Amino acid sequence: MQHQTIGGVDIQYYVVCKRKLWLYKKGIGMEEESDRVMQGKVLHEIAYPRLLQKEILIDGAFKIDALDGEYVREVKISSKMQKADTMQMLYYLYQLSLRGINKKGLISYTKEKRTEEIVLNDDNRQVVVDAIEGAQNILQLPSPPKAKKVPYCKKCAYYEFCYVLEVDEHDA
Repeated sequence: MQHQTIGGVDIQYYVVCKRKLWLYKKGIGMEEESDRVMQGKVLHEIAYPRLLQKEILIDGAFKIDALDGEYVREVKISSKMQKADTMQMLYYLYQLSLRGINKKGLISYTKEKRTEEIVLNDDNRQVVVDAIEGAQNILQLPSPPKAKKVPYCKKCAYYEFCYVLEVDEHDA
């Protein structure tokens, strides 16, 4: 069984939607047309204007938004996907710890004007290891997992891909 490299976005997708992870990693990219993804890209470009170290690629494996002293920083529009955002940050902290770099994380939610501190500990370290393994298992599937409708599906870049054959009862 061949393992694919798992990155921070992959871990976020793993938490949000296993199907989205599979499609994204198989090169079925729907993000280019998504307004929400575009908003996120613009936010990343203008975030942290005083920091010199931004959009840092680590060992060609994953990219973090910014380094700020003892912190890895991530910026998000809103906290609607807070669990996935936290897992993504924990993944970054875990990967850095494997390289002998111990940092804490800060996730800034611009809409709510608040910041969450994330600390890697033994308990959530194992959660990250399990998520990486789970993501790799999803990617070994011969076809994508079934679509599982959740409240945020309609805002997802993959929504039409997943539900194009469904007819909404209001449309019929």
